[in-house]
Amino acid sequence: MSSSTQFSPVIQQLFARKSNPSSISSFKAAKLVVLAPISLNCSRIHLDFKARVQVLENHDGESSVQDLDDSPTSIELQPISDEPQFDRVIAEAQQLDESVVILWMANWCRKCIYLKPKLEKLAADYFPRTRFYSVDVNNVPHKLVVRAGVTKMPTIQLWRDGKKQAEVIGGHKAYVVISEVRDMIENEDNL
Repeated sequence: MSSSTQFSPVIQQLFARKSNPSSISSFKAAKLVVLAPISLNCSRIHLDFKARVQVLENHDGESSVQDLDDSPTSIELQPISDEPQFDRVIAEAQQLDESVVILWMANWCRKCIYLKPKLEKLAADYFPRTRFYSVDVNNVPHKLVVRAGVTKMPTIQLWRDGKKQAEVIGGHKAYVVISEVRDMIENEDNL
């Protein structure tokens, strides 16, 4: 065992048995390396990665590495707090030929609060081609809410090429809303 790799007590016992041939007749050791979940905070995006697991089989030299999923599990919705920032986000996405999904919500709206982490998981599925943002309607000028045409909470809008392309009003069960948002993103080329 190398000094840089740490093993659980169970794995250490297995290696001890392997080194004593009388204790086990034909033993093939499997080395399991589990790296802790990774969380990165950048100025623009928050990423949570699933734990990365590597399995090295036949520890006695011939090793094959199997990487399990290390893609982000959720991406925090970036808040939009004023009209100039909203305009910047839309213009940037247009310039990069990307889509923007915006959750219009309020802190007092239970469905909004319940839906937000589910949208953060959905954001990971579409990262980096679609950006996800949130707007708290109580913290932005009312003029922006009117401009976006938001009348109910939660409202999820898809913006592309500087224009609102589609929207979902999130008054249903969360799994139905997420399914509708997914369909909205998948069918954006047909809009």
